[in-house]
Amino acid sequence: MFIQTEATPNPATLKFAPGKQVLAQGTADFRTQADAAPSPLASRLFEIEGVEGVFLGSDFVSVTKGEVDWQHLKPMVLGAIMEHYMSGADAVADSGNDEAGTSYDPKDEEVVATIKDLLDTRVRPAVAQDGGDITFSGFRDGIVYLHMRGACSGCPSSTATLRHGIENLLKHFCPDVQEVQAV
Repeated sequence: MFIQTEATPNPATLKFAPGKQVLAQGTADFRTQADAAPSPLASRLFEIEGVEGVFLGSDFVSVTKGEVDWQHLKPMVLGAIMEHYMSGADAVADSGNDEAGTSYDPKDEEVVATIKDLLDTRVRPAVAQDGGDITFSGFRDGIVYLHMRGACSGCPSSTATLRHGIENLLKHFCPDVQEVQAV
């Protein structure tokens, strides 16, 4: 098995592409060992000292580290991913943390539908290439609230991505949007 490794804009996160499907649908974000309980793959990765986050996409695994150097951590992560696939276990026993609770006024349903469509078709595929995900969390008083996950969470360039990329895109297609904020 060959696992491709890619850098992400977040220096604390690497993207691992096993060349096989990771999740059939959606994404899964685990920030602690306890959160990872439904995922044999994430649980295995959290057993490695220095792993502080695991994000599962359709065909990749993003791992966020603490103070440990990648030079030390990367071989252990590659080994754990390989062991997981050799075991034949599913990546997640119960997928379901893809959609966080969302909040918006029902009168804004049309604007929210446009925002979600733009995120799904233009934003999420681009950030998935960098090992992350951005999901809709809410819309109130002209402010779009987005949840940054995987490599996007804690990334030094995430503020620029939100302000100059996503905010400008949403403002262009949705005049009701005044600002974008991460939650």
